[in-house]
Amino acid sequence: MVRVSVVGAHGRMGGNVVKAVEGAKDMELSVTVDAGDGLDAITPENTDVAVDFTVPSATLDNVLSLVSHGVSVVVGTTGWTDDKLDQVREAVGKHPGTSVFIAPNFAISAVLADYFSTIAAKYFESAEVIEMHHPNKVDAPSGTAIHTAKGIAEARREAGLGSIPDDTKSDGGSRGQLVDGVHVHAVRLRGLNAHEEVLFGNAGEQLVIRADSFDRSSFMPGVLLAVRKLSSGKYQGLTVGLNNFLDL
Repeated sequence: MVRVSVVGAHGRMGGNVVKAVEGAKDMELSVTVDAGDGLDAITPENTDVAVDFTVPSATLDNVLSLVSHGVSVVVGTTGWTDDKLDQVREAVGKHPGTSVFIAPNFAISAVLADYFSTIAAKYFESAEVIEMHHPNKVDAPSGTAIHTAKGIAEARREAGLGSIPDDTKSDGGSRGQLVDGVHVHAVRLRGLNAHEEVLFGNAGEQLVIRADSFDRSSFMPGVLLAVRKLSSGKYQGLTVGLNNFLDL
């Protein structure tokens, strides 16, 4: 049995993780903590893998603390920068036997949409990303959209493509955030859950890749997959992206 502790257990995502772990035949729920609780109760003696679904302002400290105590972590909280990822790499390097997995998105549909986008990117002159979420989401654009945009940009560089055409001179912010040369737009609308649309264009044609997660339960198979992978001991250090655990 894989012993799993959940940080952020009373949150919307954390609560779903608790239910998913309790429903998994190969896992048992060990410790649950939430905002205001310390992490000292989570130790290698009672936890094989901790799952963090908290907020961007807290997740780095949570991960560094858990790793320092010898606990591996699956992270679903977004807001990760290159600097923060470097801090995690340094931490796991100092604590052999620990591993950290961070996913911009745990939905299989979103991971595949991201993967398909990197394949399509080299064939199109234009590309833009639109992410749509519920209004309670605290970050914009989403970590998934940023990850998608960076993947598109890298694929374009490898293909020797130039800048995406855009003659806009003054847009008042309507062109969205520029992520590695790719425009990313964020929509916050009541009734939505988590959705991403990637638009590719050439003269006379368009390709649209879209992923929709209508309920938070869509993320749970990915979370449980990540927990199983980390508990196997085959993955050391920092791993980013659920695509690393899929046969793509």
